[in-house]
Amino acid sequence: MHQRATLFLLVAAGLLFLGLAPVSRAEGGLEEDLDDDLDVEDELDLGLAGTEDEGEGLEEEGEDEAPPAPKTPPVPKVTYKAPEPVGEHFFAESFDRGTLDGWVLSKAKKDAADEDIAKYDGKWAVEEMKDSKLPGDKGLVLKSRAKHHAISARLLRPFTFDTKPLIVQYEVNFQSGIDCGGAYVKLLTETPELNLDQFVDRTPYTIMFGPDKCGEDYKLHFIFRHKNPKTGEFEEKHAKKPDADLRSYFTDKKTHLFSLVVNPDNSFEVLVDQTVVNSGNLLKDMTPPVNPPAEIEDPEDHKPEDWDERPKIQDPDAVKPEDWDEDAPAQIPDDNAVKPDGWLDDEPEYIGDPDAVKPDDWDEDMDGEWEAPQIPNPACESAPGCGEWKRPMIDNPNHKGKWKAPMIDNPNYQGIWKPRKIPNPAFFEDLEPFRMTAFSAVGLELWSMTSDIFFDNFFITNDRNTADRWAADGWGLKKAAEGAAEPGLAAQMLTAAEERPWLWIVYVLTVGLPLVLLFVFCCSGKKKSTASPADYKKTDEPQPDVKEEEEEEEEEEKSPGGFIISTFLRLRPFLPANFCFLPAAEKKDEDDEEEEQNEAADEKLEDELRRSRRNRTRKD
Repeated sequence: MHQRATLFLLVAAGLLFLGLAPVSRAEGGLEEDLDDDLDVEDELDLGLAGTEDEGEGLEEEGEDEAPPAPKTPPVPKVTYKAPEPVGEHFFAESFDRGTLDGWVLSKAKKDAADEDIAKYDGKWAVEEMKDSKLPGDKGLVLKSRAKHHAISARLLRPFTFDTKPLIVQYEVNFQSGIDCGGAYVKLLTETPELNLDQFVDRTPYTIMFGPDKCGEDYKLHFIFRHKNPKTGEFEEKHAKKPDADLRSYFTDKKTHLFSLVVNPDNSFEVLVDQTVVNSGNLLKDMTPPVNPPAEIEDPEDHKPEDWDERPKIQDPDAVKPEDWDEDAPAQIPDDNAVKPDGWLDDEPEYIGDPDAVKPDDWDEDMDGEWEAPQIPNPACESAPGCGEWKRPMIDNPNHKGKWKAPMIDNPNYQGIWKPRKIPNPAFFEDLEPFRMTAFSAVGLELWSMTSDIFFDNFFITNDRNTADRWAADGWGLKKAAEGAAEPGLAAQMLTAAEERPWLWIVYVLTVGLPLVLLFVFCCSGKKKSTASPADYKKTDEPQPDVKEEEEEEEEEEKSPGGFIISTFLRLRPFLPANFCFLPAAEKKDEDDEEEEQNEAADEKLEDELRRSRRNRTRKD
C-alpha cells in the first residue's frame, strides 16, 4: 500500500513538472522524416557540453572558487537546408537563390477596371519572413496592398492527365494577417496563345486552388474548368465547401502547407498541413455537376387554365347561422366597474409647468405661440386618478367576427402542376472528368488589401512519395523550427486565460482542489488503535470483532475515495513531523487530547487487570 501511495505522489509531481516544461508542437508524422533527413543542430547540447568543460577547468584551478551561475539553456536551433527535389516532378521552386529567375511579371492591364488600378503593378520580392525561425530560408513575398499582382513561371514540361495523380502543394504565411484577398494559384492551360507577360484574370486555366478570404468568409478553393464535349466550351466546377474551420490558417501567422491531390479514379483531397480538410469525387461533389441531367422540363409546356391546385376549398353548402352578429364589437365597457372614491374629475392629468419661462429668443411669428411644457398634475399624486372617468373595456362575449364557411377537401384537386420531362438535347456523359486539359505554367494572379503574404516551396508532381519528401524537407523544417521556438505549456495556458478569462476557474479547480484534499486527508486524520486481538484481556465485557473491521476497511479501500483516504492515512507516519501546517496552539491541543486519551486507556487497563486477578483468586 505504501508503494501505491508513493507511486500516486510521483505521478502527481510528474504532471506538475510537465506543466512547466516547454512543449514542441511539431507534427508527429514529420518527426521521423526530420530525424532521418533534416540537418538539425541542437545548440542546447553544445552549450551544456561547453559548460561542463569550463567546470572541469575551474576545478583544476582551485576548489575554493565559487561555481559559475547556471545559464538558461538556449532554444534549440534548426539549421536551414534548401530542399532538393528527388524523383519525378514537373515544377519545384524554393526561391533560395534569392532571385526571380524563371518567373515572368505580367505587363498587362485588367479589363473592366479603372485606369488607376487596371495595371498589374503590384510589387513582388524574394526575401526572408519578418519573424523567420530559419535564417537563409527565402520565399516569394507579395509587397503591395490594394494592387493587382500577376506573376507566373513555366513548368519543366506540360502536365498531362493520364494514369497518374496530380499533386500540387505550396506554402503560405499571412505575416500581417489578411483582411480581404487571396493566396491561390492557377495552373495555366497549355495553349498556343499562352503568353506569360500578358497573364491576366481571363487567361485560361485548368485548375485554381488555394486560400481566399474577405470579411468573415474563409474559403479554400478547388475549381477546375471542364470542357463540354458537345460544344467545346469550358465551365467552372467548384468543389463543395470544407466542413473544417479554416479561420486559424488565416490568423495564426504561421506557415501552412496547402496540398491538392486529384486521382485518376476522379477522387480528390484537399489538405492543410498534411491533414485532409475536404475530399470528394469529381462526378458527385462539384457544383454545377460535371454531367447535365438526362431529362429537363419542357419549356414549351404550360399549365392548363382549368388546373386546380387547391387542396382545400370553402364548403359551398355551408350557411351562416341566423344568430351570427358580424357587427358586434370586439370589446365593450365593463358595466360592473365603479369609479374609485376620491377620483378628481375636474383636475387635468397634466398641467403647464408654472415655473417655466418663455425663452428670450422665442419668435412667435416663426415659432408660434409659446406654451409651457406639460408636467404631471401634483394634485393627482394622492388621488386614484384625474380627469374624466371612463369604464374599462373588456372582451365582448358576443363577438364572433366575420363569418366564413368551413374548409373541406377539394374534390377537383389535381396536385401541383409541373411541366412534363423531355430528353435533354445538351445531355452528355463524361465518366472521366479527371482527364482535364493539360497545363504548362503556374501563376499567381491576386488582389489583396494586405501586404507581406509569403509564398514558398511550390511543387507539382505525380508521385505522392516525392511530394511527401519535398514537404518534409521544406515545410517540415519550418514546422520544427516554429515548434522549437514556441513557449512552454504554462505560458500557453496563461495566454489562453488572457483571451478566455473563464479558464481561470478550470485552472483553480484542477490545481487547487487536489491540494485542498491533500491538506484535509493528511492533517485531519485520526490515529487508529493498533491493538491486536491478543492485546485484549479476558473479561466478561464484549470485545470488538477485529476481523470484521479489517474486512470493512478492505471494502472501503476498494472504492476510489476510500483508496485515496486510506493511502494518505497510511502515508502520514512517513511524512515529516511538521508536514501539517497547523498553528502551534492547535497542535498543542491535539497533543493534550491524545495524552488524556492514553491516560484513560491505561487506567481502564489497570482496572481490568485487577478484576482478572480477583477472579483467578476466587477460582483457586
